[in-house]
Amino acid sequence: MDQKLSYPTLQAFVRSVFLAMGCPSADAETATASLLAADLRGIDSHGVARLSGYVRLWEAGRVNARPNIQVVHESPSTAVVDGDAGLGLVVAPWAMQVAIRKAQTAGTGWVAVRHSNHFGIAAHHAMQALGHGMIGMVMTNASALVAPTFSRERLLGTNPICVAIPAGEEPPFVADMATTTAANGKLEIHSRKGIPTPTGWIQDAAGHSTTDPDALKAGGALLPLGGDCAHGSHKGYALGAIVDIWSGVLAGANFGPWVPPFPAYVPMPEGQPGKGLGHFLGAMRVDAFRSEEAFRADMDRWIRRFRSAQTVEGQEKVLIPGDPEREMEAIRLVNGIPLASSIIEDLQRTGAAFGIEWA
Repeated sequence: MDQKLSYPTLQAFVRSVFLAMGCPSADAETATASLLAADLRGIDSHGVARLSGYVRLWEAGRVNARPNIQVVHESPSTAVVDGDAGLGLVVAPWAMQVAIRKAQTAGTGWVAVRHSNHFGIAAHHAMQALGHGMIGMVMTNASALVAPTFSRERLLGTNPICVAIPAGEEPPFVADMATTTAANGKLEIHSRKGIPTPTGWIQDAAGHSTTDPDALKAGGALLPLGGDCAHGSHKGYALGAIVDIWSGVLAGANFGPWVPPFPAYVPMPEGQPGKGLGHFLGAMRVDAFRSEEAFRADMDRWIRRFRSAQTVEGQEKVLIPGDPEREMEAIRLVNGIPLASSIIEDLQRTGAAFGIEWA
């Protein structure tokens, strides 16, 4: 049975865990905000449910709690950041600030990151640009769970992309999506509930379409956005590949089947060509292209026109990317964040290992 906890309660607990891992106070605050952003926005698979996973990565020596994050190569508008095996929850916000600073002077800023780890939800990092009158773009590669179109092998991650665009009076446009038909977290939810997945989410070990949510554990693979070639999976495959190349190959991080897995118990791939996991982040100053005031006014007009679109039968309204997450955040800040009993038990065990009392 779900139990609701307030944001401040979860915030204090998660921060204590990161501090117990040895994170400096500022990094613990950053990591906590990054992680809980997922729970607030309703992306429960990437929030506190993953806290124990980060702890296990730290225990396995794959996460450096006190990284020396630094720019190792740069031009006026670009940079490569080495995360020193730090928490991606810390490395990505650090790198996004580099992108923003470069955009402030050059108009745009682009940062490739290597030697990092899982960074939570992309939207949290992309949205940092909004307060600076900028468009934010963030992507990351991930461990190989996805079979390219016509492949039986897992070669790509779910490789999400997020673009955050400021508006005027209207809320910002925030598109945050995996390049697969469904993210792995949704598969896990179906598995826990014992219900089949929709067709087009996964394939079995032989490469045949299946609705078994446990097929991934038996050697199957997630499918690119589109599900199969007839429905455009080659486009989803291409999008995931672009993310992998920009985040991995361009950054000097690992890519394809060599990206480090999130579960600490999964062996690291042999023959890794790069360092850690990779991200790619960008910031574009709106007034580097046109008047910011005029742009925001036109974004408002764009959003209002799409909101007023005639809907198909049974649908109340057309949504703007970011609407569901923004509405969920407003609700959860007031009513609390619901956690399944299994997640609470996991958090209790995690806290107990550090002598931290559960809320």
